[in-house]
Amino acid sequence: GIDVREVANLARETFDNRQVREMRDSLNGRDMLIGVDRLDYSKGLQLRFRAYERLLENHPAHRKHLTLMQIAPPTRVGVRAYDEIRSELEQASGQINGRFADANWVPIRYLNKGFARATLMGFFRSAAVGLVTPVRDGMNLVAKEYVASQNPESPGMLVLSELAGAAYELDAAVLVNPYDIDDVADGINRALVMPLEERQERHAAMMAILRQNDITAWRQRFVAALTTSNE
Repeated sequence: GIDVREVANLARETFDNRQVREMRDSLNGRDMLIGVDRLDYSKGLQLRFRAYERLLENHPAHRKHLTLMQIAPPTRVGVRAYDEIRSELEQASGQINGRFADANWVPIRYLNKGFARATLMGFFRSAAVGLVTPVRDGMNLVAKEYVASQNPESPGMLVLSELAGAAYELDAAVLVNPYDIDDVADGINRALVMPLEERQERHAAMMAILRQNDITAWRQRFVAALTTSNE
């Protein structure tokens, strides 16, 4: 679980700080998709980039009106398998940008670096869609942080891998098969065109689950289970 109140407060407080505001201004009114993942094979980032490419192929109306910002801090630098993932993502983002970019628009911003947690919460609140599409993952707190960061009056929508543990709780997200790039592309499109009322209803349902299973509730259940096992 996460501290829902802390995340929501951080997102509100940092929404208009300099770094977040400059990032948002640089979009020039375009919608932003955001992904924040460790540079790891389990996160399905190569498939995510290809799904985004398929979105631009199949839904050309989104071209020049959408930007994917993928933040992927490096892990296990010097390990060949992880260096290969980084190289593949750099090549994929370059190929997609070369194919679709215009003089005043770049489809993908691929950032191989980390950001302060408070800044990330402001980025989340600024994003129309949060992408959490691992091919295999545990609970995945990024999915929960994205939801908790949203403005409930006009929330962004979470596109979530059905193979992430968080999907068991956040079933009001747009659930997708991360191995199926057409399914992910269609899921992103669905999130982008979703009516405001439906986004509000889905967000409220997910927030209710997050509050019910927040970090305090998890801690209390964990301690109670330990106490019971020792009796």
